[in-house]
Amino acid sequence: MAHDHADHHDALIVEDDEGNLEGQIVIDALRDVLIEKGLLTAQEVTAEIAKLEAPGIHQGAKIVAKAWTDPDYKRRLLEDGKSCIQEIGIAVGEARIIVVENTEAVHNLITCTLCSCYPRSILGQPPSWYISKAYRARTVREPRAVLKEFGTELGENVDVIVHDSNADMRYLVLPQAPADVTDLSTEDLEALVTRDHLVGVTR
Repeated sequence: MAHDHADHHDALIVEDDEGNLEGQIVIDALRDVLIEKGLLTAQEVTAEIAKLEAPGIHQGAKIVAKAWTDPDYKRRLLEDGKSCIQEIGIAVGEARIIVVENTEAVHNLITCTLCSCYPRSILGQPPSWYISKAYRARTVREPRAVLKEFGTELGENVDVIVHDSNADMRYLVLPQAPADVTDLSTEDLEALVTRDHLVGVTR
């Protein structure tokens, strides 16, 4: 079976807890059978998981597309994330949202070492790998190794900054804009943004 992007997450999803491990084995086996019988494709499985885990991704994409095309909005977003997000009609339930920007020299990675703090009002439910013990521990110890498992390999000239969310503040990554940003419509720009960009596991 051909592996797709979702398989980069496998090492992060599995917990030391025996029950969680057995459950993951059953889920993986069922997925493989459905794909082998031609009832689903690997891409369809990934797409459905993304829908369930991040029903609010379009809201995050809307924020990013606005920042990519409006320099003044971007400046204010980086200064006060929550008020700027509310400004474009998105209700924010968290006390504070801090937006951090990826650049040529900096890559931001989001985690929550204590539990699973996540900007749910913007992105929906966090994916299973985000709340796993492995991801929460390893993002701090070995962020580059974690990023590599998601297919994100960074040169030594790029600094990796890990941001630890908590009950009072949640983080959101502003990815770098594409080179042809001025040639694309708002809809095209929003389509480029994924949940993984907004958490920082994808460059």
